[in-house]
Amino acid sequence: MTLQQEIIKELRVLPTIDVQEEIRKSIDFLKEYARHYSFVKGFVLGISGGQDSTLTGKLAQLAVDELNAEVGEAKYSFWAVRLPYGVQADEKDCQDAIDYIKPTKTYTVNIKDAVDASIQALVNAGIKVSDFVKGNEKARERMKVQYSIAAMNNAVVLGTDHAAEAITGFYTKFGDGGADLMPIFRLNKHQGKQLLAALDCPEHLYLKIPTADLEENRPSLPDEAALGVTYDQIDDYLEGKEIPDGARKTLEGHYLRSQHKRHMPITIFDDFWK
Repeated sequence: MTLQQEIIKELRVLPTIDVQEEIRKSIDFLKEYARHYSFVKGFVLGISGGQDSTLTGKLAQLAVDELNAEVGEAKYSFWAVRLPYGVQADEKDCQDAIDYIKPTKTYTVNIKDAVDASIQALVNAGIKVSDFVKGNEKARERMKVQYSIAAMNNAVVLGTDHAAEAITGFYTKFGDGGADLMPIFRLNKHQGKQLLAALDCPEHLYLKIPTADLEENRPSLPDEAALGVTYDQIDDYLEGKEIPDGARKTLEGHYLRSQHKRHMPITIFDDFWK
């Protein structure tokens, strides 16, 4: 088995999808989890204004709506959370995403004071913090806030990890990579777009240039510029297609270097060197 085949198998990517079937899979996954664990009263997710959180948020709200209809009362909720660091450049997209999702409730928690205090505490201890590491602080602060909201509402935290993100490790470990449920794991980037189109999402929310926007020295840096490979190339690779040698080597390099992110904390029983 080639490395490409191993990756596709691990990330469960299909070369083609039935869009309605995949929508149903994600909604049913969320509903079954909520039914199975009686403490669960809903889902929490940070909404960034990008494709992945818009899709995951919409699927969560649809699951909540169906659950409530089935039990005949407003038992379940979806809490959408805005988590800006100061003022977010694409705030209008965030609000458009919330208008589209129509969540049960929306919270806004500005993480700037908390992140700045954390960075200052490190500086006071004599630790110099790079712009990149500060970006990871932002991601982890956002996840911390989501878990606090979930704890206060008997909810679970959703993640937006998908195959095109998982293969590259393009997320913060124990930040946006930390969650209870990953409803769109298995989909690549253009498959996520297909689901949003089928769910009547405004096009500008899934056709915009993807960016993590964590680094202040490189604001709104496109993901593709950071990765050195395009999402079209990533999607083609995940669908078993040939891509240029340079792109393949870059992509497989990202995958191999980021293996630790796709693994639970390592114990003495793990063959981590294999």
